[in-house]
Amino acid sequence: MAQASASMDGSKPSPRRGVLLLPGLGNNAGDYAPLAAKLEARGLAVEVAQVTRPDWARNGAALTDINWWKGTLKPRPAVNWYLEYVDAAMQRLKRRLDEEAGGAPITMLTHSAGGWLGRVYLLDWGTAGVDRFVSLGSPHAPPPAGAAGVVDQTRGILTYVNEACPGAHHSELTYVTICGRFVRGVPLAGPGAEAGGLLAKFAGAGYQQVCGSPEVWGDFIVPQPAAHLDGALQVDLDGVFHSPLGEKLPFFGPWYGSDQVLERWVHHLTGDEAPAAAEAVSAAAATAAASGTH
Repeated sequence: MAQASASMDGSKPSPRRGVLLLPGLGNNAGDYAPLAAKLEARGLAVEVAQVTRPDWARNGAALTDINWWKGTLKPRPAVNWYLEYVDAAMQRLKRRLDEEAGGAPITMLTHSAGGWLGRVYLLDWGTAGVDRFVSLGSPHAPPPAGAAGVVDQTRGILTYVNEACPGAHHSELTYVTICGRFVRGVPLAGPGAEAGGLLAKFAGAGYQQVCGSPEVWGDFIVPQPAAHLDGALQVDLDGVFHSPLGEKLPFFGPWYGSDQVLERWVHHLTGDEAPAAAEAVSAAAATAAASGTH
């Protein structure tokens, strides 16, 4: 991977690219501090939207909108609070890049719900300065209409987003959607339920609500069929858990920002070729998955 170029006075390398990091549902900016530090060490300038955990309660204001009850909710004004955090971080990043690098391209890096929230931001605020969009375990697709027992947890927002900016919507951007294959879900009961343990059953129940089927692969929270965009480079990573929690609980596993996983996708932030080490790690993970590790 190419290194950051030296600054004019030679005292500090200037960042070759900016990364705007968007937190996922229930997460706060601090959850991504270790990942941000790793990216900074690679010569990237990183800004994280400064979302706090209590902020997510602000979504409750949407309950006063009749569209929430009808399942036809739109992202704005429901999530304006989040988008304002994103724009504040974007402006900080652009100022930093102007000061330290004389300007540099920006990758929007999103986790979980930050994926569709980032798409809304790009649609309404524009793509100036951004040339890449990378999502990690983001539920991009709404649940299939009419699926039995399925409730759209976004109350219509994902349907709106996919109608307003379908797939790799902005032709000037390179889109990469990344999803972990941590566990294949099974139904809670009935045919197929005996094929998996509690982990697979809990995962399957969640997958059912997101994509309409429990019997798919996913990162324990987001199922693979919902995590990819048409027209994007679609990347699946074996053995990868959804959130930073995976690093702290032994019965889960490494998440997208863990050292051994980061090596397998970090080149997508800049468009560099995959290093040989990343290919070797991917091959080892695929072998472990095939042997039934999860």
